[in-house]
Amino acid sequence: MPDSSQVQPVAFNCEGGLVLNKSTFMMQPGEALELENFEPDIEGGYRRISGYQRHVRQIVPHTSSSDESVLMITSFADKILAARGEKIFSSAVTDLGRGSTNAIAQGTAMTGSGTITVKSTTGFSSSGTIQIDSEQFTYTGVTSTTFTGVTRAANSTSAAAHTATSDSSRTVVSESWTERDTGRTNAGKYSFERFNFDGTEKIVVVDGVNDPTVFNSSLSATDVTASAVEGASIVVSFREHMFYAGMSSTPQEVVFSQPFDEDAFNSGSGAGSFKVDDTVVGLKVFRDNLFIFCENRIFKLTGSSSANFAVSAVTRDIGCINGKTIQEFAGDLIFLGPDGLRTVAGTARIGDVELGTISSNVQSVFDDNITDASVFESIVIPQKTQYRLFFSKAGALESRTEGLICVLKGQQGGREAYEFARLKGIKPACTDSFVTIGDVLILHGGFDGYIYRQEEGSTFDGSAINGKYRSPDMTFGDPGIRKHMQRVIVNYKPESVIDADLFVRYDYESAESARPAAYPLDSTDIAGIYGVSTYGTPTYGGASQPLVRQSVEGSGFAIALRVNDGGSTDPYSLKGFQLEYQTGARR
Repeated sequence: MPDSSQVQPVAFNCEGGLVLNKSTFMMQPGEALELENFEPDIEGGYRRISGYQRHVRQIVPHTSSSDESVLMITSFADKILAARGEKIFSSAVTDLGRGSTNAIAQGTAMTGSGTITVKSTTGFSSSGTIQIDSEQFTYTGVTSTTFTGVTRAANSTSAAAHTATSDSSRTVVSESWTERDTGRTNAGKYSFERFNFDGTEKIVVVDGVNDPTVFNSSLSATDVTASAVEGASIVVSFREHMFYAGMSSTPQEVVFSQPFDEDAFNSGSGAGSFKVDDTVVGLKVFRDNLFIFCENRIFKLTGSSSANFAVSAVTRDIGCINGKTIQEFAGDLIFLGPDGLRTVAGTARIGDVELGTISSNVQSVFDDNITDASVFESIVIPQKTQYRLFFSKAGALESRTEGLICVLKGQQGGREAYEFARLKGIKPACTDSFVTIGDVLILHGGFDGYIYRQEEGSTFDGSAINGKYRSPDMTFGDPGIRKHMQRVIVNYKPESVIDADLFVRYDYESAESARPAAYPLDSTDIAGIYGVSTYGTPTYGGASQPLVRQSVEGSGFAIALRVNDGGSTDPYSLKGFQLEYQTGARR
């Protein structure tokens, strides 16, 4: 038997996120020198991210050119609203029913009398056309959970098999797009605000060129024709007034409507306007104040009506370089400044805020991309306390489009810290998150004209998700002592069957050092639970966090671990590692 009396173990948790501003020699073992498509997990560790899939199967119709990107995506009145070219459209979306009985076999006949069971038909027309995968169906009636009078393989599509929705996958059912507003000449990216001033749910949209447009719950459109707000690109509701900004003719002005009326601007009835001494790029309500983000300054509006509204400066030294990056996140406001991500944080002192910079660990990523900041997009995933920033560039390939994940998570000792990771392979043209009963929609519109839902599946709409993790180069306190590696114990949490590779690298990946072949990191040897799991197909994602003991080869003065995920796997979390070694000679 080998002598293990001198084996020394070193264990560490995966925490700290991507760190690019320290020498690898000075990094903590749990921090990451590379962390791509792994997200810091609020439950601990680094989780390979979920994918995205088409949320509406049909492409949003274009106006004049097929290369038009989606300019707006949101959910309203049980519909998906999208803008492309000169028009705004709506579509209803639901899921195919759960359970094998609701799957649709390729040979199932539907000739005007078929039935399709879904989660809900709310928002769909009483008759029309729906699409599942690449197949279209016509229907003549609906119940609360079924389409009736169904004929399949409509409009020259082919009959195909469609799996039922399950815990791990969702089969999308969507209707054809319906025009809701047309003639929006030269529209830019949209902003919008949902509101209810008179007992009716409404949404107002602005595009930087045309009149603001208000949709009621029936999706009837009414333009706001006041010349003062024509061409607004920013809109927000505050204190029962509608605030408009971003007009190209008056870039420093903010105009607000009368109380409870988004389309009335009589100053004698409570409407008004004010100017700041910088170009306005964003408005955001936070802690009973309206924050006005400008290119080089930040202001806030306090008060409850035109009689006592007051504007004061938060800072005259820091601005926001893209209003689309402003989000409420983890109880603060987060935005992109010229030096990276910053927060506007409330303090215990009433009415007071403080500004902080949070992205010093990944500042080099911003330095490499900041010149294109005007086209960035952002989104918040509330259930993960996660903010995502996408470096979308019109001419870049989607597979090469980068971004950043920012997560506020607990650390050892009870403190909280921001952790970062890289994104690669998601390229939104516009984004929105919407919280509905029991569900959170994380949506983005693509440069290809489709609407996608993030946090679904294990691919990027069929493309592999390539994930990378690399630890620092660890010397275990003495870079002059050679370490003969015996084994690596991996603690991880699988959500299904996984397939990744573990690499052990020595001496800062020197070409002269040992480079052992990849060690498989998979879940095929994890035992299922007797009486619960099916032989050969155990269920994962429960309380079990297995330890995999992997014997390894090689030695060096510094050791680093890599995990490469080739994309053919469901998500899983790397929780921590233990490295076991024997000491050798001093160099």
